[in-house]
Amino acid sequence: MTDQRTPTPAHRPAPTPTPTEAHPVTGLDDVVHQRVRLGILTVAHQARRVEFGFLRTTLDLTAGNLSQHLTVLEKAELISVEKGYEGRRPRTWIALTDTGRAALADEIAQLKRLISQVELPDARPD
Repeated sequence: MTDQRTPTPAHRPAPTPTPTEAHPVTGLDDVVHQRVRLGILTVAHQARRVEFGFLRTTLDLTAGNLSQHLTVLEKAELISVEKGYEGRRPRTWIALTDTGRAALADEIAQLKRLISQVELPDARPD
């Protein structure tokens, strides 16, 4: 005896991308996408120029951890680091470079593409 019922998938399969249309996740930049570094870039973007201590407190990081992430971003030329004094106290300020602004904008665009694929009505279970 054969089963005449058609199996119903739990969800509709995602459309198969064309070879020229890569999945949005492939466009995420590992340097930018890491949680702390993305936080640094977004805070620096909002503030235009941000002080090390403010970043440390805002992102709830240790000074050493923040410093390591800043080094990665500076080597990638996404931020500039300026050291100086405010009164007698040494200060470190961080600002986005033009490259950093472009990388952040691209990362946000890729995330929006990824989110739009997840939120498609066709991608939801029936």
